[in-house]
Amino acid sequence: MDVSVMFRQAVDAAIEFPIVTSFTSIGPAIRRRLDGWTPLGDYDLTGRVVVLTGATSGLGAAAAARFAGLGADLVIVGRDRERTEASAASLGELGAGEVTAVIADMGELADVGTAAETILTRYPVVHVLVHNAGALVDERRTTSAGHEATVASQVYGPHLLTRKLLPALRAARPGRVLTMSSGGMYTADLEIADLEMDADSYTGTQQYARAKRAQVALAEKWAARVDTGEVVFHTLHPGWADTPGVEDALPGFHRVLGPVLRSAEQGADTLVWLTCDDEALTSSGDFWLDRRRRTTHRLPSTKRSDTPERRAELWAHVEAQLGQ
Repeated sequence: MDVSVMFRQAVDAAIEFPIVTSFTSIGPAIRRRLDGWTPLGDYDLTGRVVVLTGATSGLGAAAAARFAGLGADLVIVGRDRERTEASAASLGELGAGEVTAVIADMGELADVGTAAETILTRYPVVHVLVHNAGALVDERRTTSAGHEATVASQVYGPHLLTRKLLPALRAARPGRVLTMSSGGMYTADLEIADLEMDADSYTGTQQYARAKRAQVALAEKWAARVDTGEVVFHTLHPGWADTPGVEDALPGFHRVLGPVLRSAEQGADTLVWLTCDDEALTSSGDFWLDRRRRTTHRLPSTKRSDTPERRAELWAHVEAQLGQ
């Protein structure tokens, strides 16, 4: 192995191990120079259709601005009509591509189905689907179908949208499906029967972590099912970013680490890079941080729970919730 490659790997591993240096703004500040990152502004998305959920604030807003600025035809999916349409209007001024607002709550499966039909009517080819919508909430909420809202919006809804848009993604040859997970998933086992926490045991952080773990496992199942030449599937986490969602949901965490949290733009960097760069097409089913593939387990307990049999059970469980 080349000495320079060995050096970069050693430095990256040294940053990754303590977590704090990896997940905060320290990580991208060092890795950008270490690996010689291509500036995002050097890419061109002209003629590519990007569908993005959760684009009105935080990481999604930062990514949407980049996509629009790089010339993509951008479809933003959001549940709040006023905010989503206002975002679309603002984004439309940043680039030459079309920006379309589609209104849907990702936790309401009927909404998701209607959104998919709307998108397919306008865009028979979708180059990139980005699952970014979702929030960490303290109180247990349910959808109209009775599902716990975090799991519905971050697991069931995205799975359904992927399935509905798969023909259009395949038409891109290859399409890309990218899911914004979270470093919080490192704390969670892969759950099936207890994926949706009940009211007595509910904690927002743990429910969020379970949903994020499920996202990663499902993406790997999608990657195993769909030929890499047709569609690639990747998950990633943004590190610890300073977003309105983090400030609202984790005020203590935000207060202590605020000075070293990543900006939304830093948190969205790898998402935009995976959307643009050909490196994303060389594999499928990987988990990323700061433009590098990462392990999906840091604890022995979570690794023991994440068996092929349990992943198959998770896939069957999710399909069953969608009525399949």
